[in-house]
Amino acid sequence: MNLIHLAMQAPALLGGALAHAQGVAAAAEGGAEAVNPFVYLFAIFLMACFVGYYVVWNVTPALHSPLMAVTNGISSVIIVGAMLSTGLAASYWAAGFGFFAVTLASVNIFGGFLVSWRMLSMFKSKKQQQAKKKA
Repeated sequence: MNLIHLAMQAPALLGGALAHAQGVAAAAEGGAEAVNPFVYLFAIFLMACFVGYYVVWNVTPALHSPLMAVTNGISSVIIVGAMLSTGLAASYWAAGFGFFAVTLASVNIFGGFLVSWRMLSMFKSKKQQQAKKKA
């Protein structure tokens, strides 16, 4: 199967998926029982734990440094959200948890960059390291 063949089938596949989604929505409207939000969010949390576990433990050592850089980028996005939650806090609890989140994300970013720097320095040749020490 080549890309052109797949591109030609895309409208038909999209139409089928849309019809299926409309059927599911109609079935859900007809008396489906509401799910407790805690159960729904807890299920998402458990799935994220399993996916994270398998992603982390199946990474080859050669990909460790690039993935650390991406993780540092994600932590920088998390720290922006933590700063927003701290600044827009409506209660002391929210401000306290926001400060705690900023602190943990800062430690995570600093530690990630430190580990990435050490990993990358392991790949430098000894001549480069000696030349850098002399300079």
